[in-house]
Amino acid sequence: MVDRVRAWRPDVPHLREVLHAEFTEHAYPSHTHGDWTVLVVDDGAVSYDLDRHPHTAEPTTVTLLPPHVPHDGRSARLGTGFRKRVLYLDESWLPTGAVGHSVDHPTVARPDAAQGVQGVHRALAGGDVLEVESWLARLHDVLGEHLHGPAPSTAPDAPLARRLRELLDQAVVAGVTLDEASHLLGAHPSHLVRAFSQAYGIAPHRYLTSRRVDLARRLILDGHAVADAAHRAGFHDQAHLTRHFRRVLGTTPGVFARSVGPI
Repeated sequence: MVDRVRAWRPDVPHLREVLHAEFTEHAYPSHTHGDWTVLVVDDGAVSYDLDRHPHTAEPTTVTLLPPHVPHDGRSARLGTGFRKRVLYLDESWLPTGAVGHSVDHPTVARPDAAQGVQGVHRALAGGDVLEVESWLARLHDVLGEHLHGPAPSTAPDAPLARRLRELLDQAVVAGVTLDEASHLLGAHPSHLVRAFSQAYGIAPHRYLTSRRVDLARRLILDGHAVADAAHRAGFHDQAHLTRHFRRVLGTTPGVFARSVGPI
């Protein structure tokens, strides 16, 4: 019996589908996906066979299932169900050579992997594509290290970071996706995030959001209503502005607007 299922296709490069589900009795028969599956269990536990080898997915770990490899799934605890969230990423998101490693090591116990998955889901709830992409790029690196070991260290790439910052500065309101920046600058999204973070101490999506908050603040100072300032600064709506305005400036745009005036 299915209690709750929600699935959707976000407009985010490489992220083909998101699934949130809660099951009480359902057991998955053996099946395959054409995508990489990144799964977290929020409640309960899931037992599954991957390529005929038994594994367990628990809330303390991230599960990485490769494309085209048969697996099934059922509650690991008799008489109880489970609740899970799943990201389906296209087959090209990780290299083909990673499939064999992920069959052998589907359980990722690293805290930074869990942090990356939670960051993706949190960003999806906020609707910020660049933020989702930034978390996916970070997760890509963590899972790559899990499968292949730490990547060779690379020297800081300040020129690339500067070019990305210029690109973001030119698109404060319209925005730019990491996928678009990757094609324009000829660099992998993960490398873009690493280079930018090394150079400026902040992730690209945080930088763009800060620029938008600055713009909204100036618009409010010029007398624009909060909702109008949110729209003009590139936020989805007033609530979206309020969340980031409070995080950056420690107050809401409404309170800030009421404070505007001569001393």
